[in-house]
This record gives sequence, structure tokens and C-alpha cells, in this order.
Amino acid sequence: MVSFLTGIGVLSLLIWLYLIALRGGYWRAGERLGTADAALPVWPAVVAVVPARNEAAVIGRALTSLLTQDYPGRLDVVLVDDHSSDETARVATQAAEDAGKADAFTVVPARALPRGWSGKLWALAEGARHAATYNRTAEFLWLSDADIAHEPDNLRRLVGKAVAERRDLVSLMVALSSRGAWERLLIPPFVYFFQMLYPFPWANDARKRTAAAAGGCVLLRRDALERAGGFAAIKGELIDDCALARLIKHGSAPGGRIWIGLATTAHSIRPYQGLGEIWRMVARSAYTQLRHSPILLAGTLSAMALTFLAPPALVLTVPVHGDVPAAVAGLAAWALMTVSAWPTFALYRQSIWLALLLPVAAAFYGAMTFDSALRHWRGRGGVWKGRVHPVPASTTVEEDRRGL
Repeated sequence: MVSFLTGIGVLSLLIWLYLIALRGGYWRAGERLGTADAALPVWPAVVAVVPARNEAAVIGRALTSLLTQDYPGRLDVVLVDDHSSDETARVATQAAEDAGKADAFTVVPARALPRGWSGKLWALAEGARHAATYNRTAEFLWLSDADIAHEPDNLRRLVGKAVAERRDLVSLMVALSSRGAWERLLIPPFVYFFQMLYPFPWANDARKRTAAAAGGCVLLRRDALERAGGFAAIKGELIDDCALARLIKHGSAPGGRIWIGLATTAHSIRPYQGLGEIWRMVARSAYTQLRHSPILLAGTLSAMALTFLAPPALVLTVPVHGDVPAAVAGLAAWALMTVSAWPTFALYRQSIWLALLLPVAAAFYGAMTFDSALRHWRGRGGVWKGRVHPVPASTTVEEDRRGL
């Protein structure tokens, strides 16, 4: 007769066999942008839109990387100053002048945030509105966060990908900072979990319902955005990047073709200041991902415990419970877990021994998710840069289900 603990170990092992074999090969971390050697007869015009709120510390370096792109076509950069209380606009203007690109750069002060809009989406909408008058011929919008630096050939790679494969949206999950101890423990797992939730090969397949994007770097066809209803169609979304991907893939006629990959040509220039900053980043939107459902919260935390925590627990406590078959099943599951995480950890140049600690990272992320729910229940969910964003009334469970 199989013991309860052996049953837990076998179930966890079966989960990992499914994840490895049947979830789109997400764990391979193989979706990468190609080289910049595309030779287009005409390079389309692009307007980069950078939403910025109190980003004086990083905006200069980020804008310099945009303005100095080695791009054969026309590139204009629009910074949307989202009611900053620091010197974001001045630092940005100085960076454009220092790069000798003042004529290709403009600052747009965002108008007052309308009710029902998230701050970032309103800033993006303001940038798109200005781009429509600033450069009417621009085929693409390049949405780039204010803390992202790009290699000089990144735009050529993005446009080459979009044109060659007729994609309406091309997005990169930029390389995040992973130098501090907490970053090394938690950032590669963050990227790994995102790929598990939204397998990139599925998102990139027009036949699959999965849709995902990473908001730090998105190249977007303007006509596809307009066909789908513009940013107004997702105005209240807190997880704006994946909402945009769903909009383009499923909300336009004909359906949009999207692509998301892991970046080697763009990276965040903002380090995380310890555990607290990473915790706030996740707690801001984790419960939103669960559609503010207590049932989904309980199910998610239980699934995380069974998938990530049970295997090492069965192995490390075998002297106590003495159930060798349970420990063997747990060890096999833990080994598969580690092997699946290794490509992402390797991308971040981290040791395989840190991949062994994925269960520890999962425990932290489970706690962050529960804290996200607590914040929502206390009316402080979605706090970001001094704003509290309400739950969008227009979002339905069915709409979110169809997007996964």
C-alpha cells in the first residue's frame, strides 16, 4: 500500500514530468532575438515612447541608448513626463543635447490622469497621441521603460524580426539586475516563473491562445494597435504588458502575430535595493494575476507548495519520516526542477547551485503573493509610484481566462 507521503512525492514528480514534456518547452529559455544583419530595402520609421515618472536617476542613460541607436531608418524619441516631481524632464533634455539628437527628441507633459486609467497606460496613450502628429509616417511605436538601456543594434534586430516574420508586436524580457545576494536568489526565478506561466513558444504561436509581452521593451505596429482599439481598450489594466499582448493577438482583426523572447541586447539599469524592493514589485500585481479571487489564491499557494516545496521537504526530512520511496520520488522531482531552471540561471550567469535553491525562491514568491492579497483586501493593492490603481471594472474572468 502506497503511503500518503509517497503519494505526495509521486504526484509532485508527475507534475514535473508534465512541465518538462508538455508545457511548450518553456524551461529551455531558447526564444532569443536574431542578429542585426537584416537588409531591408526601406527601414520603416519608428517613434520610441518612454513613459517616465520621477526617473531623473536613470533617464539620462536610458535615453542616450535610444537616441544613439545604429538604425538606418528614421527614429524619433518621445518622453512622456508623467507628472514627475523631480528633474526628469531637464535631465532627459540634457541627455538629448549631449547626444547631439535634440532635433529627434521631445518631452510631452502628460495631461491629468483620467478616471479608470492606470498611470503607465495613460502615459503610453499620451505618447502615441503625440507620435501621430509628430511623425505621421512612423510604422512602429517602440515602447521602452525609463530604466532600460539598449545595445546600439537592438532596434535593428527588433524591426528586422517584425518585418521578416510579419509580427505586429515584438517584445523582449530585458535582462534584470542580478548582482546583489537577494537579486541572485530571486531574479532568475522571477524570469523562470514568468516563462512557466506564459510559455514563450506558445505565445509566439498564432495557433495558441497564450499571449505575453514584457513592458520594458515592446515594438508595436501602430495600425495593429489602432485596429484593436488603442490603449483605451486596456486602460485600467495593472499588468499592462500582457494585456497589450492579448489585445494585439486576440483583439484585432485579423488576429495579430506576436513574439516574445529573452533579451541579450537590453538590460535594466536600476538595481533592486534588497529584498523589500523585489517584494513590493511582486506584491503590487500578483493578486491581480489571480483575478482577485480567494479561491485562485488558495489553489495557487497549494500548487506551489506541492510543486516546489514538497520535493525537498521529502528528501531533507527522510531521517524523520523514514519513507524511502517518498524521498526517492521527491529527489527525482527536485532534480527535474533544478535541470529545468538551469537554462534561465545560466542566462543570468548564476551557479547551478542557486538553481537548487529554487524551492527557497518559490517560498518567498508564495509569501509575496499572499501579501499581495492582503494589500488588496486592505485597499492598498496596486500601489506604484505613489498611486493606488483600482480593479478595472471592465475586466471579466472570462476575458482573463481566454488570455492564458
